[in-house]
Amino acid sequence: MSNTFAQIAGDWKGKLDVQGTVLELIFHISQTPDGISATLDIPMQGASGLPLSPATFENNTLSVSLEQAGMKYSGTLEGGKISGTFSQGGMDLPLVLEKTTITKPGDPSLVSSPEDIDALIALDKGDFAYQVKDYFAKPVTSGFQLSPNGKYLLYREKDAANKRHVMIKEVGTGNVMRAIEEQDELIRGTGWVNDDRLIYVMDEGGNENYHLFAINIDGTNSIDLTPFDGVQASILNMLKEQKDFIIVQMNKDNKQVFEPYKVNINTGELEKLFTNDDPANAIVGYDFDKEGTLRGYAKMLNGTQTEYYYKAAGAQDFVKKHTGRWDDSFSIVSFNYASDNKDEAYVISNLTSDRARIVLYDLNENKEIREIFAHDQFDADLISLSRKRNWEVDYVGFEGEKVEIKPVSETFKKIYANLEKQFSGYEFRVVGKTDEEDQLLIIVQSDKLYGKYYHYDTASGKSTLLVDLMPQLKEADMAEVRPIQFISRDGLTIHGYITLPKAAVDGQKVPLIVNPHGGPQGVRDSWGFNPETQLFASRGYATLQVNFRVSGGYGKEFLRAGFKQVGRKAMDDVEDGIQYAIEQGWVDKDNIAIYGGSHGGYAVLRGLTKTPELYKAGVDYVGVSNIFTLMSSIPEYWKPYKDMLYEIWYNLDDEKEAAIATEVSPIFHIDKIKAPLFVVQGANDPRVKIAEADQIVQALREKGVDVPYMVKYDEGHGFAKEENQIQFYKAMMGFFGKHLH
Repeated sequence: MSNTFAQIAGDWKGKLDVQGTVLELIFHISQTPDGISATLDIPMQGASGLPLSPATFENNTLSVSLEQAGMKYSGTLEGGKISGTFSQGGMDLPLVLEKTTITKPGDPSLVSSPEDIDALIALDKGDFAYQVKDYFAKPVTSGFQLSPNGKYLLYREKDAANKRHVMIKEVGTGNVMRAIEEQDELIRGTGWVNDDRLIYVMDEGGNENYHLFAINIDGTNSIDLTPFDGVQASILNMLKEQKDFIIVQMNKDNKQVFEPYKVNINTGELEKLFTNDDPANAIVGYDFDKEGTLRGYAKMLNGTQTEYYYKAAGAQDFVKKHTGRWDDSFSIVSFNYASDNKDEAYVISNLTSDRARIVLYDLNENKEIREIFAHDQFDADLISLSRKRNWEVDYVGFEGEKVEIKPVSETFKKIYANLEKQFSGYEFRVVGKTDEEDQLLIIVQSDKLYGKYYHYDTASGKSTLLVDLMPQLKEADMAEVRPIQFISRDGLTIHGYITLPKAAVDGQKVPLIVNPHGGPQGVRDSWGFNPETQLFASRGYATLQVNFRVSGGYGKEFLRAGFKQVGRKAMDDVEDGIQYAIEQGWVDKDNIAIYGGSHGGYAVLRGLTKTPELYKAGVDYVGVSNIFTLMSSIPEYWKPYKDMLYEIWYNLDDEKEAAIATEVSPIFHIDKIKAPLFVVQGANDPRVKIAEADQIVQALREKGVDVPYMVKYDEGHGFAKEENQIQFYKAMMGFFGKHLH
């Protein structure tokens, strides 16, 4: 009998066809002293470890039940397969299971049990006006996009199983059809190619090997345009002048470099447009014009420099135009198609300045024609052109404390003035327009409003509300996000934001959650609605977000001030921000926690080791614990950038810098961690591998520290699935509820 039980023990996988929806079921069967035990995973529904009881195996027949769901399965083992019937809700469906091997990344024995996570969640106690799901449930409808002719609206619609299907609404009739059904894998992005055909993006479980698909608006003729395993694809140019083609880039022929391809969206036919054959000095950016002609490219040189090559109109060869550092910006926004000079382009550049400027540039002569817009404190990097009105500039702008738009064309000045009247006190942006530019999509937001979509008619000036994305959250109940500015201990001006719950505004000192951003380089926090900080405020916590040195948007000298300061002066800036918040009387200095993701997760671990007396608790979300293992496990397509990473972080081939990396890698200093820590990780993360989380959890537990550890095996660098996000934030609120008082 024991040999028979050994036959059935293991992992068994099968696919169940439920009225056209295919569900993958995975049964895990274990031998016990008395027989067998079994659990069930349903990946499409985000369910795992469902206990099946009773579970029996007699006379070569497996019988299992999930009584609370009214589900039963009975099948016979024969020839290495189990063939049987799955019964639920009055349906009897055939189900064949095949033996498989389910291997989970990392060390699953370290992961907290579902019961332990539930116990953590239960600690979020209080009479709260809003629950976690109110902030993190995906909107029922979202992601609106106008078709080029304005006849249709594309949007995402969520069903009862949290699947966000792609819907098409005919504006004139109101008729709605489902174009794409979201199944096991998330649809990461979607959009119009032309009036009849859409494109959408998917990967597998967050591994970031993105595939691009094309499909008709009625859901027919779906094609994987990039059907290659282990390859990452992305869109370079939508080619609006050639409606059946797009230009994509892929690392198909060499995993370390990306090459451009022209793709027929109806047939999937590919044409390689250029060869990127030198990984040591890889091409890292391609500039195509609206006709799909490659006009220029940026190439790495010796790891930390870039060369820009340009082919003038009518010329045969590419010519090197300039060489600079990798952090010098020279980015073509659009060629100036209104000019007789085919070599004119609108460029965002800081080659001759600290802050990025918007300039009109002659690429053949390699000289600036004139400055379009600049700002003395912040990078100027927002510009929009009108394709309909012969490519005139509609507006320019920048992001300072908030995003600021400067209308330029007479047409857009009128539109902007009208929108200002309708949405006074809010931020609003044009997020879509028809080819005729007679219809616009506007999103309206603020620090207290998640967002509302409006359809705007340019002829009448009328805005029609399409949807309030989060109607369950009332603006009057939300917390203020206040821009702040302070001087660092070594004299730098540092910007940031603090989200203040009502008690803090009223003069009480409240607990503080410090939230360093990811990146770290070139990334910044912004003013606006943030579901995380609003959730924290609903529990009485203030949130501090510091745009520490190396953050983007403040010029290249501020960026460079943070090079080789990760974990050092960049953390000093965060600590100086905490001191500023304490001095303002907003926060209780004895009630401070730190939470962050990616580099922010690293900052959590570094904060708990650098200034352990400062924090009462920490939450590390997909964070780096060891700079050495981070650098040794980067994805193949990051390897051409390794010298840049060494410049931002530390050169591990240099003895002195390696010593600094050891000093600031938390894994080597866990003896200094005094505060409770909650670690959260996506198992398929290609950037910060699960080993980064495993090693910090294991090391702390060996020291006797109780470290809750949440891992999701269907996620990557951050959680994208609604049910996973909600469980994470519930657990985090329980964790903070336990340790912040």
